[in-house]
Amino acid sequence: MKTGNFPLILASASPRRQELLRSAGVPLRVVPSYADEGFTRGEQPEKHVLRLARTKAQEIAKQYPGRWILAADTVVVIGDRVLGKPKDPKEAGKMLRLLSGRQHRVITGYCLLRSAGRRRKEGHVTTRVFFKPLTSAEIRWYISTREPFDKAGGYAIQGRGAFMVKRIVGSYTNVVGLPLCEVMEALREVEAVEVLKKNFSPQRVQRSQRKLQYQI
Repeated sequence: MKTGNFPLILASASPRRQELLRSAGVPLRVVPSYADEGFTRGEQPEKHVLRLARTKAQEIAKQYPGRWILAADTVVVIGDRVLGKPKDPKEAGKMLRLLSGRQHRVITGYCLLRSAGRRRKEGHVTTRVFFKPLTSAEIRWYISTREPFDKAGGYAIQGRGAFMVKRIVGSYTNVVGLPLCEVMEALREVEAVEVLKKNFSPQRVQRSQRKLQYQI
């Protein structure tokens, strides 16, 4: 597969990550990674997201050694529990009842890798999210929208799930799935995408975030 004029390859099928990067003027090609996302025994969430992001980037970098690869992984953590994507309505209900009226952490690890030259830049970002107390009716309604089923923690802050979020401390885009500020800084630092200098627009980022926030 040829990458054409797309200097950055995003190793993720997430439409939210794609939209965030494109809103910032980043030309990219999507080549999803299908790496195993399981935890290793005793692994801390921060180390887990970094390891997975690195593993995903390395997998795709084997196919495109001369390209910059960006990969990321996001988890939701409440107390000492890590919440994945609910498999069915029963599991979604359990997650939402656990999050109701409490705060949790959303942690995203990212890895920017170019195997030619063995260059790598990575990091992780944490956002604290505070949920309002949820009624049984609200939980049932939200599950009926089917929005929880492909989201870590069982909700989407940029979708219908926004009504549950009382406030956040930290990066909003991190909760969506990619800490855009930190990733953009990493791209600039390694000079991965030269066209950022002419394409980047804070106004475009703001418009995209509003679009994501109300996107269904």
